[in-house]
Amino acid sequence: MKNRLEELRKQRGIKQEELANVLEVSRQTISSLEKGRYNPSIQLAFRIARYFQMTIEEIFIYEEEQE
Repeated sequence: MKNRLEELRKQRGIKQEELANVLEVSRQTISSLEKGRYNPSIQLAFRIARYFQMTIEEIFIYEEEQE
């Protein structure tokens, strides 16, 4: 799954640590999300979407796996 988290965070001029504090996760979680190494829980995805005042689908892009 791809996401626009880094792009959106940088547009707002906030650091990973600041976003992590607001979302009540570690900075490492934000870093892993931005690098695509971690998919968020549904609760975290909703918190992120609410923070950016967007839908989950506007932030997280699901890509079907190719067989």
